[in-house]
Amino acid sequence: MAVRSALPWPLRWLALAIVFGFCAAIGLWAFEFGKDIAGIDVGVKQELQQTQTELAALRGAYAGLKEALDKAQLIANTADTLLTTQKMAQEKLVEQNKQLEAVNQSLRDDLGFFETLIPAPSVGGIAIRGLQAEIRNGHEIRWQVLVMQALKNAPEFNGRLELSFTGVQNGKPWQATLPDGAQAFKLKQYGRLEGVLALPAQTVLKGVSAKVLDGSAIKAVQSIKL
Repeated sequence: MAVRSALPWPLRWLALAIVFGFCAAIGLWAFEFGKDIAGIDVGVKQELQQTQTELAALRGAYAGLKEALDKAQLIANTADTLLTTQKMAQEKLVEQNKQLEAVNQSLRDDLGFFETLIPAPSVGGIAIRGLQAEIRNGHEIRWQVLVMQALKNAPEFNGRLELSFTGVQNGKPWQATLPDGAQAFKLKQYGRLEGVLALPAQTVLKGVSAKVLDGSAIKAVQSIKL
């Protein structure tokens, strides 16, 4: 008959746990040692460092591109401002050119008007020194009359201009006056009066007559044929 000593179950479990823990520690050490030998961890670290380097380079490139974009936007805004300023200046020059052309045309009209001055008899110093009429657009009569007072230090003259137009309409005699009647005017030395009269259809203008009236008295008369 043999006698054996028996260990309590808790001590047995504790012993087994110690053995298993020791084995696990040895296995973990072997795994880590194998990774170091194989160079896996080193490769991962190198790739991470390379990725970080590339990321820093991309950030630098992005910053450079953003700066270039900001500069380009600034240049574009400046160019738009310059274009707007140039456009406004050009429009102003065009407007001034139109005004100058209008003034130039008026001066040419005045010059041509004065060049056609002819002597005319007058009463009391008032005379019609120029009478013109032309057809525009086929249906308008543009007329001009120059009235002068050939007196030194002459007082202001208040008078009326009466115009009559004669011609042929559909083969029959035609005559017309200003729609509002005689036109009132004032002058010291000279005055230029002008206007436009609608010409009826199928009408041919043949002549124009102008009278300067002082009340009911006729001061000057002039007629032209076309």
